[in-house]
Amino acid sequence: MRLPIASGVATGAVAIALYPLFQGGAWFWSSLGAILVVTGIGVLAGHYRLPGWPVPPAQVLALWIYLTSVFAGDEAWAGAVPTKESVLALAELLATGFADIQRFAAPVPDNDGIVLLTCGGVGLIAITVDLLAARLRRAALTGLPLLALFTVPAAVVAEPISWPAFIIGALGYLGVLVADGRERVSHWGRAVLVRRTSSFTVTRPSSDAGTLRLSGRRIGFTAIVLAVLLPLLLPPLEPNPLFSFGVGNGKGGGNSISIPNPIVNLRGQLSLPENSTVLTYTVSDGTPRYLRMYSLDVFDGEQWTMSEPRGRPEDRTSDSPMPPPPGQGADLPVTPATLGITVSEQVRRLSFLPLPYPASRVAVEGDWRPDRDTLMVFSTRNTAGGLTYQVVTAEPEPTAERLKAADPADPAIRERYLALPESLPEEIRELATRVTKRDSSQYEQAIQLQEFFTEKGGFTYSLATQGHDGPALTDFLIRNRTGYCEQFAASMAVLARVLGIPSRVAIGYTGGSSMSGQWQVRTHDSHAWPELYFEGTGWLRFEPTPTGGAGQGSATVPSYTRPEVASATPDEPITAPSADPGDSDPTGGAAAGRRDRTLDLDSGGLPIALDEGMPPAARIGIGVVIALLVALIPAMIRWQLRARRGRYHTRRVKDPDGEDPAGATALRGIRRESAVRASWAELDDALCDYGMSRQASESPRALARRLTEQYGFEPEAAAALERITSAVERMLYARTPGETGTLRADLRSVRRALAATVTRGRRIRAVLLPPSTLLRMRGLGGRVLDGFDRLENIRLRRPTGRGA
Repeated sequence: MRLPIASGVATGAVAIALYPLFQGGAWFWSSLGAILVVTGIGVLAGHYRLPGWPVPPAQVLALWIYLTSVFAGDEAWAGAVPTKESVLALAELLATGFADIQRFAAPVPDNDGIVLLTCGGVGLIAITVDLLAARLRRAALTGLPLLALFTVPAAVVAEPISWPAFIIGALGYLGVLVADGRERVSHWGRAVLVRRTSSFTVTRPSSDAGTLRLSGRRIGFTAIVLAVLLPLLLPPLEPNPLFSFGVGNGKGGGNSISIPNPIVNLRGQLSLPENSTVLTYTVSDGTPRYLRMYSLDVFDGEQWTMSEPRGRPEDRTSDSPMPPPPGQGADLPVTPATLGITVSEQVRRLSFLPLPYPASRVAVEGDWRPDRDTLMVFSTRNTAGGLTYQVVTAEPEPTAERLKAADPADPAIRERYLALPESLPEEIRELATRVTKRDSSQYEQAIQLQEFFTEKGGFTYSLATQGHDGPALTDFLIRNRTGYCEQFAASMAVLARVLGIPSRVAIGYTGGSSMSGQWQVRTHDSHAWPELYFEGTGWLRFEPTPTGGAGQGSATVPSYTRPEVASATPDEPITAPSADPGDSDPTGGAAAGRRDRTLDLDSGGLPIALDEGMPPAARIGIGVVIALLVALIPAMIRWQLRARRGRYHTRRVKDPDGEDPAGATALRGIRRESAVRASWAELDDALCDYGMSRQASESPRALARRLTEQYGFEPEAAAALERITSAVERMLYARTPGETGTLRADLRSVRRALAATVTRGRRIRAVLLPPSTLLRMRGLGGRVLDGFDRLENIRLRRPTGRGA
């Protein structure tokens, strides 16, 4: 019955790694119940020696009954037996759970649908592990389903998996292997107990079953220790390692972070039923500003993603103003304003600052740095939650004439911001040319694209849509033309590139709503919009998403994008006549009834390296130096031990001014004995380092004679060796050892003589990787593992009563 229990324990241990995915603990206790049910069936099958084939179906049935009683007990017969109604209830909960996991980012609320999915999945993993270990007797293969369960949080959560969770899961798998080994050993026969008597002692041979079992356990334990400790010693060349050791764990002190998937967060925040406050701000001119966090510049045919930003040390916001906006001319009219922004403390793990574009100065506490190409400001050591900071911005105010007369963009801008995949459907390319006039300027074509989305194209704003990949883009543009800001922004940016206008997609927040003299930005103000580039003006925001009550209510249209109504009030919303008012509720559709969640902006996984000005060659060099220092640890231990032994030969005992001369004499004798013992130990280590053995039955004098004859020592070295061995024999056998003098010079002479008899490679190894030190380290590790082995043999027994 060991294997079913070990399988259940291993599944529970690995399931602990799922904790970052959930807000509460209901998932764990429900999953634990499922594991206990599956394990109980396996234990009963082993106890009654049932054949293996009916056990997995019985476990599936028991798991079904358990899930029914927990999640659909009101619809089941006697609260547990499945009925048609309970099956439908479970199916409805499963559908709800699947919908929830598509909308919520980790950590998700532990509502019934999500907990049911988790509990059922863990139960199926437990059945698979029990099948492989206890029924098929393939314990090593249980690592596959356990690894599948373990990789779920690694794939979903951007934070590294904690080392305690890894160790617990690894020990669970190791327990399955140990249990399997003990089961196999038990089939070889009954173990014979070895007892000690007063007359003799019987020792077990090294090849018995117990030794084999202990060796397997030691190998597994050593593997776990190395997996945890090696990342501490070796600097990773890739950011964001599995465990939170070394560089790149995203928790401060490293030089990389992991940022969220902006598109996933955008969809999730717009779908939240509770419209929570993200930040508040004041602005000097009273005009709301869009606040951008991310700039997506790469379109691969399926989705928009971000190039790796770089933050230079000299660009820290605390040390210097922001870099100049790319492409913006010195003669461009701008509107200066100062914003005071306060981010809610509920916002977690946000490493990018919401800022108006372009910001010219940012006053914020911490190490925040801008990317020179996009002016995104991020940090690898700080987060924005709870921060209050000031921003000075100077938004461009270009005229229509200036934009129409703009020169072609710089080649570097065109190469980066006009790239499109060859697989882009031809019908999308044709659409871009069909909705714009061929003889228009790029600025006029950009306005025609915006009008196509907001007025002439028959588009409808709705959150009841999915996807931002290639097929979804085609479906949005060519067929149903229904979506929200993600589809509008991504589509306009793609069409602009088709027309030769450099473009990118910005992710952030609209200006929000005015509340008592300040502006309040909520989760439903999350927004995506395209930015188009015009030489001499730089990047400009456009707004293809329908605004007002028929679209995203707080979105606004910039005045420079409506030259025909330049006299109208700036940023006046434009209503899309084709929109359906029924789709204007961001909380409608499948999102209705969802619970609120804490704002969590960490739901993806794009690593971003912070440029510290150190070239890759220097980093590799540092890694090599650290590796060399680690490799020299045995040599440093050997040097330290030799120096400590040498100090025994230099210690002196002072006479106590005629008082207690006998005590001084005794103390000198102890010092002499210690020096002799240190010399003998040093000679023994030197022989080991140079590959020369000393037989256990060989006396010191015989050893000296053999070494002198075998290796042809010079008279001086032979005499030094004779003095050392004679001092050892007098210490061991003489009543009074007498004066030995210092043996340090003799030891040095003998070591030189021994080194002269071996090859250069052996001498180098004796210095860099001394075998004597390696044997000591191996012995220390063996004693540590022996301690763990003894823990298993501890048995708590009731004391036996004695008769009168």
